[in-house]
Amino acid sequence: MTDLLLTMLVPLLIMAVALWGAVRRVDVYDALVTGAGEGLGVLIKIVPPLVGLLTAVYMLRASGALELAAAALAPFLRVLGIPPETVGLLLVRPVSGSAALGVGAELISTYGPDSTIGRTAAVMLGSTETTFYTIAVYFGAAGITRTRHAVPAALCADLAGFTAAAWAVRVCFGA
Repeated sequence: MTDLLLTMLVPLLIMAVALWGAVRRVDVYDALVTGAGEGLGVLIKIVPPLVGLLTAVYMLRASGALELAAAALAPFLRVLGIPPETVGLLLVRPVSGSAALGVGAELISTYGPDSTIGRTAAVMLGSTETTFYTIAVYFGAAGITRTRHAVPAALCADLAGFTAAAWAVRVCFGA
């Protein structure tokens, strides 16, 4: 019974919205088309910051600056209990989710999914956000140009997430 309900959830939701619109005498198709047009307007606002962000990530990776930063941060991360091998993930995750998945997959394939480093990388991917992407998307969509304290606060939250991920792996798996 539960499987049937879950399978029918989306069609039932669509039907409920259409019925609600009909009862309220709303042209549902016109509302859909209008909403899609507004969505394209938001997309036009969002794409330029995203292109710039992705370009910056690829430039950092290609120049070797990412590896230099990772080497410089390794001693600080040991104090926090974060495996130094995950430094690349820590640097890339706030900027690019797809690059972070690539780094995480590389760590897991290199050290193994059941290793401390592999587990820590997996938990870090699930407990943090692509900060700059999120800020670019949401602030760009809202037309906010001055992020003020949002970026430092979000980066502090990322650091807390990375530290908590390493701690959780140590506590749960005894590493």
